[in-house]
Order: sequence, then C-alpha cells, then structure tokens
Amino acid sequence: MKVIFNQDVRGQGKRGELKEVSDGYARNYLLPRKLASEATPDMLNAFKLKEKAKKAQMDRERAAAEETAKRLEGVSVTISARAGQGGRLFGAITSQEISDALREQHGIDIEKNKIVQAEPIKGFGSYEVRAKLGYEVSGKINVLVIEKK
Repeated sequence: MKVIFNQDVRGQGKRGELKEVSDGYARNYLLPRKLASEATPDMLNAFKLKEKAKKAQMDRERAAAEETAKRLEGVSVTISARAGQGGRLFGAITSQEISDALREQHGIDIEKNKIVQAEPIKGFGSYEVRAKLGYEVSGKINVLVIEKK
C-alpha cells in the first residue's frame, strides 16, 4: 500500500515522503495513529503539485544566488580601521563589517553568516573572502583594509 507520511517515522520515512509499505503495517499501525495517510489518486495529485512547487522555489532561489555571485565579480569593498604598532589592527575585521560595507558601498545584501573567512583579517592590505550563497553557489569578495584617518 502506498502512503504519504504525516510525521517522521523512524526507520520508515520522513514527513511528506511517499512510500510503499505493507498493507498490515499501514492499516494496523500507521493509519490509526495518523502517522500516514493512504495515497489516494487525489492525494497523489496534491503531492505531485506540492513537489513541483517546491522544485520551482528551489530553482528561483538558486537563480537568485547565481545572480548575486555575478554581481560580486570584480567588486572591491574598502574598510577603514585603526591600528597600533607594526600595522596590526585593534581587533579584527568581522563578517558583519564586511556585510555592512558591501551593503553601503555596492547595494549587495549578503548576511554575515554567509561570509566565510579562512583566517581573521588583522592587518592592512587586500584580502579575498568567500561568500557561500547557497545551492553550492559561492562568490568572492575582495576586501581592502586601509588606515582610518
């Protein structure tokens, strides 16, 4: 019997999944406890429509991520900071500062948790920082740290 799971059932399936299970298991366990619903033709059509809508949403989000990655190409962000002896910064340049500067200087909005720094930026100079935009799409941000006057 084909069923659509209403809740996660350990060892059987996850919520929203369509799966073939034995008739007795479905009738005696899954259906009485409302853990699953029988996959009638109407339910199957609704399930297919929902899957199609979910796929379309993912495609739109991936396209938006790819567009943001293209906008990041050749973009350089300038951040001014104070430093002590030897050109070492007081603190480090954070992902939040990079995100804010990107928004102010270029109008590109990327959340701070999507910006990945290989190592903390603690000195003046030019750095390359990755931005994970989702759906295996990433972009590169060039960060230029200059002395605050």
